[in-house]
Amino acid sequence: QVQLVESGGGLVQAGGSLRLSCVVSGSIFTINRMGWYRQAPEKERELVAAIGSGSSTSYADSVKGRFTISRDNAKNTVYLQMNSLKPEDTAVYYCNVMITSNLGRNYSYWGQGTQVTVSS
Repeated sequence: QVQLVESGGGLVQAGGSLRLSCVVSGSIFTINRMGWYRQAPEKERELVAAIGSGSSTSYADSVKGRFTISRDNAKNTVYLQMNSLKPEDTAVYYCNVMITSNLGRNYSYWGQGTQVTVSS
């Protein structure tokens, strides 16, 4: 059993900042890729940022230069620092992790989502 608990969402004015956190707990052997996705009303879920086990990162073009993803392996936590927020960043943000079990199988897990609302 693996649990993901997200925090840090909220309401912020355009130009402001928020920091999302996602703590992973439970039956973890190896956490590989960690990422943040978002889903706005009536839109498909999209990848915002991802970080590999070696700390390589990738970002959606729409957030490059504004968002930074990082991870603390000792705490099984992934962060998303969001700066210069825009109204179009408004969405539910979901944490996703790829975990390898002690039997060598790979699994994908999702958090419950945290709402980010950016007012103009």
